[in-house]
Amino acid sequence: MPDVNVKHLKSLSRDERSALTRRSEADLSFFLEKVEPILEAVRSQGDDALVRFGRELDKADGLTKENLKVSEAEFDEAFGLVDDKVIEAIRFGIGNIRSFHEEQLPEPMWLKEVQPGAFAGDRFLPITSVALYVPRGKGSFPSVIMMTSVPAVVAKVPDLAIVTPPGPDGKVDAATLVAARIAGVETIYKVGGAQAVAAVAYGTETVKKARKIVGPGSPWVVAAKRLLAGIIDPGLPAGPSECVILADDTVSGRLAAMDLLIEAEHGPDSSAWLVTPSERVVSEALDALPELWGRMTEARMEFSRNVLTGNSGGIILAESMDDACNFVNEYAPEHLEIMSTRPFDYLGDITEASEILLGTHTPVSIANFALGPNAVLPTSKGANTYGPLSVTDFLRRSSIGYVTEKGYPDMARNARTLAEYEGFSSHANAVSDLRLDYLKR
Repeated sequence: MPDVNVKHLKSLSRDERSALTRRSEADLSFFLEKVEPILEAVRSQGDDALVRFGRELDKADGLTKENLKVSEAEFDEAFGLVDDKVIEAIRFGIGNIRSFHEEQLPEPMWLKEVQPGAFAGDRFLPITSVALYVPRGKGSFPSVIMMTSVPAVVAKVPDLAIVTPPGPDGKVDAATLVAARIAGVETIYKVGGAQAVAAVAYGTETVKKARKIVGPGSPWVVAAKRLLAGIIDPGLPAGPSECVILADDTVSGRLAAMDLLIEAEHGPDSSAWLVTPSERVVSEALDALPELWGRMTEARMEFSRNVLTGNSGGIILAESMDDACNFVNEYAPEHLEIMSTRPFDYLGDITEASEILLGTHTPVSIANFALGPNAVLPTSKGANTYGPLSVTDFLRRSSIGYVTEKGYPDMARNARTLAEYEGFSSHANAVSDLRLDYLKR
């Protein structure tokens, strides 16, 4: 097996350093070409295409047009199939996620008197229909249901639906159904991949059309969102998982290695780097990896090995913590752990990260399942311009303006000056004395 990648930042050329920041879905040309006929088939053939792709791509032989939508009986059955401890953990996580996102919820409307008699503000309304994408290809993810459903429910989106791939038996993972019902969503369609994005973009006989889709997915899903962006709002760019562990010399390299494997185990298309100026941390991390891999399931071990020995993961030795922080900002990771006994010393130096977890007791695991902040995060340097999924992703904002008779003169005079300067005569007429004449008639 190839050795784990160990890169020395100071020895890398500009191109080599840039290559470290590339993500698996950076080049979607292959997927874009393959996805187009899937999208067209769903648009023209509806449910028939969804069932066909479910059987061909998801190997869901039990899928039919009649059971594309999860039934109430399937929800009820799920609670008997899931261990009570798992249900308790789901309730615990949803409680914290709900508490966090309720705090994010803006006032329905606010107005400020910007000048005497002139008011301006915002009004917020929920988006009328949103689809929540939950992947399944490399596992089952009730946590994604928790993270997408709760803020949507807090925002009071009236028409919410989940799309997720079915298993070979044509059913949805039981814990996923449990999480959905506890969160407050009971419309689930058994469809995944590019065909799911097409289904909610176009609508089919069974699947209702939505105005927006949110949630992480494979490059197939990302490609479909990109191609259908003119038809459905694709939400923030959430692709394969990625993480950077930023460690200083105050922590154990074994601990850093353990957390390095968290996101690396999602799949071979994940990205995971340990960045540190400490040679001791590097040495301890390398020594610990074999033992840590021995504690993983075979499939997850292979995923993480592929990541750490491939092009999108490993260990980076920096010259200093300043150098390490600069690289983190270049990388703009989805998840960042600042692993140090004094993490706040470095927080001010990090400007480009979707999620920042501080200290030695805040691994990504806790953030993904229990803490409260949303774990659906922008990937592929999306942190440069996007933030984590939030309540506001499920809201529409309208600007509100109200000018009284008292406030009108000053507003009109200044607006007319600029309208005339820019050459807009109708703009100028609308705030001229002619308006006052019309108001008096």
